[in-house]
Amino acid sequence: MNLALWIAAGLLAAVSLLGGITKTFVPKEKLAAAHSGGEWLKHASVGFVKTLGVLELLAAVGLILPAVLDIAPFMVPVTAVCWVLLMVGAMITHGRLGQFTLAMLNLAYIALAAFIAWGRFSLEPFTS
Repeated sequence: MNLALWIAAGLLAAVSLLGGITKTFVPKEKLAAAHSGGEWLKHASVGFVKTLGVLELLAAVGLILPAVLDIAPFMVPVTAVCWVLLMVGAMITHGRLGQFTLAMLNLAYIALAAFIAWGRFSLEPFTS
């Protein structure tokens, strides 16, 4: 189970890192043009998009580094819960715009994060 949780955290961290880098460093207009589901960007300010990007970068760090460095490893499941909340917002946004494929992708991310949170809170918690 520990290996499955590490793999799930690594996958989710990679997704979060990629999303965070693009939202933080790619201009909003270029991001909207390159992204097939970029309609939501028309309704978002540049600051909001950058904030989401920074949150995703923090999630990438929070899913891996606390456990690897053994500094506050309890932050891994806490980060996973925060990711669930972030993806619920994304799912609602994509659903409102009729982007149900992207909403289902967000649901998959929610399931992965919930698995990490459940696993690290109860099944295989990190012990310090």
